[in-house]
Amino acid sequence: MTAIRPTRRRSVVLHGLDAVAAGLVVLLCYAGAIETPAGGHPSEPAWVSTVTALMIGLPVAVRRRRPVPVVITVSVASSLAFGLEIIPSFAAPGPACALVLAFYTFGGAVRDTSAFVIDAICCFLVTAGLSGPMLFGQHSDPQPDAPSSLMTLLFGVLTIAPPAILGFAVGERRTQNALRNEQVRREAAMEERLRLARELHDIIAHTMTLIVVKASIGNHVAESNPVEARNALQVIEKTGRAAMYEVRKVLDMLREETPLAPTPGLSDLPKLVETASTGDAPVTLTLQRPEDVATDGVPESVQLAVYRIVQEAVTNVVKHAAPARCHVTVVVGADDVRVEVSDDGQRPVTAGGRGQGLIGMRERVSLHGGTFTAGPRDGGGFSVTASLPVGGTGAGGDR
Repeated sequence: MTAIRPTRRRSVVLHGLDAVAAGLVVLLCYAGAIETPAGGHPSEPAWVSTVTALMIGLPVAVRRRRPVPVVITVSVASSLAFGLEIIPSFAAPGPACALVLAFYTFGGAVRDTSAFVIDAICCFLVTAGLSGPMLFGQHSDPQPDAPSSLMTLLFGVLTIAPPAILGFAVGERRTQNALRNEQVRREAAMEERLRLARELHDIIAHTMTLIVVKASIGNHVAESNPVEARNALQVIEKTGRAAMYEVRKVLDMLREETPLAPTPGLSDLPKLVETASTGDAPVTLTLQRPEDVATDGVPESVQLAVYRIVQEAVTNVVKHAAPARCHVTVVVGADDVRVEVSDDGQRPVTAGGRGQGLIGMRERVSLHGGTFTAGPRDGGGFSVTASLPVGGTGAGGDR
């Protein structure tokens, strides 16, 4: 049974308001305690009135931190004050304010079975304290300003139940909002993890494929053609350094204080194609852009998606289709960017063509509302085509 704690700054403000409210309640209770009853002076000393007012009002200052002790203390103190007639029934606004504030916070903080038990016991105590002198005292006639017997009997319920129910409803709503916000946060974190995993997959898969291919070439021609072997080692070194830089850049995205480095885009495609080309899998690039369409006008997210699609498709050609010739065509239009990567390899295509690379490409295209197709060509080889709108996410799908 613990209270829901707000943020630190808001907590300071709320505790300050509670202190002010507690002071006002103490003044109201003290004014009620020193009120002169009809037909005589107060029978209790002034210090008793002061202690009673403090016992009822001061706990309100800590109602958010200790809701259960506060409601019990306020209820018992109010019951004693009414039962001993320290505070007359017609001067009940002070204790009533303390009870309303305490039970509103209690209803929002404690929402289990024990809350209903405490509410019922406190209602009984307050009502018994207020109605006891009237029912068992030796008063001949009720005072003109005294409340009716019905109102006296219902005082505890009318003072405690509504604020407790309202606090319960507010507390439930806050809890649901907190759970909803936590769910949104978790979904956003999961989506970010998937995005980073996709980036790392594309970087590492492409790099390792090129390294393995170049290492195989270097090992094959190490004795017969040392120059070609040295060139293969240089490509391996260059590719490894580039991969380390890209991986570091992706991981830096996890740190808020690290400025984001530029992401790969359309201008990096020539370098990508040059690096991916091998002796038995040469790759060529055709980048078409109308004069009235600026490459800089294509969003970075779309450029990154195009880059990763080309990277993954070319990697698949080098890994699965060689020996083959591969051609990459990228057409930048006013409304979309169209990508086609095709090869003339004669190796049999894996049944279904459902590797992780194709899944990743489909996911990237789907995120941008584009269309994606991948499959064998009629004359042999394999083809990957994609169209990504540049104006934002739209309706699209896979084929």
